[in-house]
Amino acid sequence: MLKKKNLKGLIAATATASLLAACGSSPLPPDTGCGVPGGLCAPAAPVTSAPPVEATYTPPPPADTGVRTSPVELPPRADGSPAAPLPAGGARIALLLPLESSALAQPADAVRQGFMAAYERDRAGVTVNVMPTGDSAQATLDAYARAAEQNDIVVGPLARSAVAALAGSGAVSKPTIALNHPQTSGPLPRQMLVIGLSLEDEARQVADWAAAEQPGGRALVVTGPAAWQQRLSGAFAARWSQLGNTHTLAELPIADGYVDGNALADLRARLQADPPQLVYAALDAVQLRQVRSALGTSLPTYGTASVNPGRDPGASAPELAGVRILDLPWTVQPDHPAVSVYPRWSGNEGFDMQRLYALGIDAFRIARELAQRPTGAFEVDGVTGRLKIDMGGDGSSGSPAFRRVESGVVYRDGGVFEQAAFGR
Repeated sequence: MLKKKNLKGLIAATATASLLAACGSSPLPPDTGCGVPGGLCAPAAPVTSAPPVEATYTPPPPADTGVRTSPVELPPRADGSPAAPLPAGGARIALLLPLESSALAQPADAVRQGFMAAYERDRAGVTVNVMPTGDSAQATLDAYARAAEQNDIVVGPLARSAVAALAGSGAVSKPTIALNHPQTSGPLPRQMLVIGLSLEDEARQVADWAAAEQPGGRALVVTGPAAWQQRLSGAFAARWSQLGNTHTLAELPIADGYVDGNALADLRARLQADPPQLVYAALDAVQLRQVRSALGTSLPTYGTASVNPGRDPGASAPELAGVRILDLPWTVQPDHPAVSVYPRWSGNEGFDMQRLYALGIDAFRIARELAQRPTGAFEVDGVTGRLKIDMGGDGSSGSPAFRRVESGVVYRDGGVFEQAAFGR
């Protein structure tokens, strides 16, 4: 079993999260939805803050570098005609974020910085108005009313509770790009597009990937007791069964981030008697290293962002060599042409803020597209994945349809990711 002293550096690198996915245990404030270690959530009770104040972002003039190439390449219309230009007079986009929240200011600012990085690259004809809010739902609704009155498109809110309050308020009057998934089972407003990162969506994509590579295989689903682990394992198992496959579940006792050694011994004996064809790990990278140290590394193993140990070549993780990981292109494909054109996140807060920064980049790109085709369908080769948007609805609820296909990679020791034949 791995010793704690050998993992000290890796623990910091593996506190990764699909930050806007659904709440679980997290050192960050609860309610924007999270799950995996370091996940982003909003506070259960409102935090008192000053009334929101509208602020207009005025960027410095760009350096004269010659011709600017837009990273947004619009696919042609069905009839072959060119895509529509921005509205006469340009597009006004409001960015509605809880920047005045003592709990959420840091993650909100990561989104803001990503949004502005994308704006700086493709700002022609676009005005961005940053509108800070506090934590309360009423503050968000008041700010949204002002944003919708003064702008063509609204991006936000960020906290799950705020998105839910807006979705149920009847106030959505402009194309609105929500940055999180509301906790509601009802249909969303016809002009509300939800683009938040989702643990469950990632797990279902991994199930599709594993089924394509291991047709008819029986899966061992290894998970722990944390809420985010239960959500990942539950989503994978449901999709795996839907695809006509079978699986067994192993829930391992975990304390202080480490798997119980006796439980690993029992699992090893169980697998020797009845081996599966593949493993799905709803664990973090440290826990998966323990599991593979105990069970061996021969079984094809799949996971989402939570098992990503990072790209640091100095952080050796030989136990994870060969693990298939589904994650955002921003974190596993930084050299991809659609990713490398944007400046990297300069903070040192880890993968959580990196993913929020990336979400901000794609939020701007989607908003700019919506300004050109507010009722149409389009795709964006984004930094959080291949994004498919249809503002005309999904055919059942009438709400806008959104799908994100992330990148499948294979981890090699030394912080190297090889592109897999799945996903973006």
